Amino acid sequence: MMRQEVVTWTDLEMLVDTLIPQLYGVFDALLLITRGGIVPGGMIAESLDIRYVLTAAVRFPEVDQKLLAWPTFLQFPEDDLLRNRRVLVVDDVWGSGRTINSVRGRIEAAGGKPEVAVLHYKPGESLFTTKPEYYAAVTDAYIIYPWEKGRGTQGIFRRLEPSLI
Repeated sequence: MMRQEVVTWTDLEMLVDTLIPQLYGVFDALLLITRGGIVPGGMIAESLDIRYVLTAAVRFPEVDQKLLAWPTFLQFPEDDLLRNRRVLVVDDVWGSGRTINSVRGRIEAAGGKPEVAVLHYKPGESLFTTKPEYYAAVTDAYIIYPWEKGRGTQGIFRRLEPSLI
C-alpha cells in the first residue's frame, strides 16, 4: 500500500511560502489547472498580485498505455490570451506529468512561454524527462490535500458530524 500524506491548511501555506521565493521575475499570466491548481494558484496569484488568471481543464481516458492516450481539453484559453506571455502554470502535484506537459505544449503552440509550479513533484511516477521549474517538495506519497476531503481519508473525518463530510 502506498504511503499517504495528509496536507493541512497550515502545511499548504508553508508549501506555497516555499514556492513564492523561487518565482523570479514578472509573469504575464497565471494558468491554473483544474481542479488541483485552483487553491494554490489563487494563493500565488494573490501573493504576487497576478491579475491575469486563466484556467485549463484536461481529461485523459483510462488506458493501459498512458503515453499513447490523447488528452481532451475540456476548457483552455484561446491562443491570443497566451501568445507572447510568460505563463506560470500551477497544479497541486506532478505525478505522471501528462496533464502538465499537455498544457505546457498547448501554451508553447500558442506562442506563450510556460513555466510550471507544483506543490509536490513525484519524480518516481513521472513519464517524462522534463520536470517542473518550481516545486515545494519531492515525494513518493499519495498526497491528500485539505480541499479533497473524502479522497483516501479512511477514518479521518469519522468524528465530524455527517452533514460536514
